[in-house]
Amino acid sequence: MASNAQRRIKHVSYAKYGYFFIIPFFLVYFIFSFYPLVNTMRYSVEKNLSKEATIYDGEFVGLDNYKHILTSPDKNAEDYYVHAGMREGFLRALSNTFKIWVMNFFPQMILSMILAVWFTDAKLKIPAKGFFKVVMYMPNIITAASVAVLALKMFSNDSFSIVNNTLLNWGLIDEPIQFLADMKLKRTIIAGIQIWMWFGNTMILLMSGIAGINPSLFEAANIDGANSRQVFFRVTVPLLRPILLFTLVTSLIGGMQMFDIPYLFNPGTNRSPGTQTIAAFIYQIYMESRIKNTGHSGAASVVLFIITAALGSIVFYINRDKDEIAAKKQLKKLRKQAAKKAHGGLGL
Repeated sequence: MASNAQRRIKHVSYAKYGYFFIIPFFLVYFIFSFYPLVNTMRYSVEKNLSKEATIYDGEFVGLDNYKHILTSPDKNAEDYYVHAGMREGFLRALSNTFKIWVMNFFPQMILSMILAVWFTDAKLKIPAKGFFKVVMYMPNIITAASVAVLALKMFSNDSFSIVNNTLLNWGLIDEPIQFLADMKLKRTIIAGIQIWMWFGNTMILLMSGIAGINPSLFEAANIDGANSRQVFFRVTVPLLRPILLFTLVTSLIGGMQMFDIPYLFNPGTNRSPGTQTIAAFIYQIYMESRIKNTGHSGAASVVLFIITAALGSIVFYINRDKDEIAAKKQLKKLRKQAAKKAHGGLGL
């Protein structure tokens, strides 16, 4: 027979101590994320103030700020020009954000996937593999501000820029290319910077996912006569689904909040119609307007949060495991049937 002390030891649960380790995360999240989000929602339904104001009166204006950035303006309204400007600026910034994200995400994923498969292929004896991994990851640790300044020096419009000077010396062009004047070219350069900075990080994530796949699956595919393309599409990609989903969601969230490079890539003005993202638009209407535009900037921030959350939810829904969901439904149904039979057997 176990003693009372032994019985007490058996009933001690150490699971509760895990909560002490996650308390710092919740504290940081509450201070730097949750509280600012709630405060932003409050600002989004309140009136803007002049910059000379010293006391924030918090006058409630309802959904007027949201109407200004989302709905068509009434030509007879007093605030027609403010309404029209906010709506046009927000929709243009939203379009630019999606365009730049699409232009950098898909090439980045293709390049990262090719390199990840290449570096994890046991058949290939690549020399200095570790060196190449480090070099490809290094752009990720460089600050975005430094990269933006470097890109401006490389792609400025005059003949003294690195790219123009090189092309002129090689005789490939007759006059300097106006990189910063062409909006499409400007977006392409920003997308290229994003690809260069993040493909190494994505490659490491994909490599870790491939390394976690059971090697016997690849061996079985080779024994069955599958070629490299079939192994990639029938084995590697399906089993990388969780990593690909994680990469897509994190890239989507980061892409919607893109600020530093598009903002710093506009010397002299931050209102470039072709490269201004939502985050840059929010910053611009608050810092550069004649009023403390907390209302419109708060409303735009909340809309950005809703868009990001909705897109993330859609991605999770599309990529859910349908077989697992069907199995859970079937198990739930069997349990209900078993409970019903047991209930009837007891004569209750």
